[in-house]
Amino acid sequence: MGFGTIFFIVVAAIVLYQLRSVLGRRTGNERPPFDPYSRPTEGPAPAQGNVVTLPSRRVNADETAANPYEAIDKATVPGSPTNEGLRRIKDVDPSFEVATFVEGAKTAYEMIVTAFADGDRKLLQNLLSPEVYQGFDASISQREARGERLQSSFVGINDATITGAELKDREALVTMRIVSQLISATLKSDGTVADGDPETVVEVIDVWTFARDTRSRDPNWRLVETESED
Repeated sequence: MGFGTIFFIVVAAIVLYQLRSVLGRRTGNERPPFDPYSRPTEGPAPAQGNVVTLPSRRVNADETAANPYEAIDKATVPGSPTNEGLRRIKDVDPSFEVATFVEGAKTAYEMIVTAFADGDRKLLQNLLSPEVYQGFDASISQREARGERLQSSFVGINDATITGAELKDREALVTMRIVSQLISATLKSDGTVADGDPETVVEVIDVWTFARDTRSRDPNWRLVETESED
């Protein structure tokens, strides 16, 4: 199953949301969640967590007074379905910023690809919708049942482009086309190669759709659909 870009830094928050439940009880000493979609803050960067959220900074009226869609129009063709979809998302959530979202998607992509290779189900649950998680979990389980392991190295992302956006009811959906470079090989229990090449860099093109309910207090975006380009 293809996966495409790992949809970024700290934002003050008091609740960490998991896919199905809140992460633990609040004690008053919790660290804020890692936020791939927020702007970086001054000072040392915190340790990376496993929550993907929208930026929650207050939007400066001076920034958006002239043209709140300026960044959207630069990133997409004005009047196109993708452009119109991003404008609608911006209307219901003024904190949404295209450049910040793209950088967040790239980070999320890397996190997910790495978590899949490592069999890190906990991290995947935080970043995937239940339906997508089931597919990833089934692939990991099959790999484990065969006694195999996935040896993978993430080289980098060559391109990450928004190719679709829409607002369904109050659910924001943004589709990304991500071109990445990976080194990946499936190894048998005895260390021999079952599939792939542990030394060759390959180009992978994934098309991923991320979604968030704009009515929810949960700031997290999750991967809801994946496909690969051959």
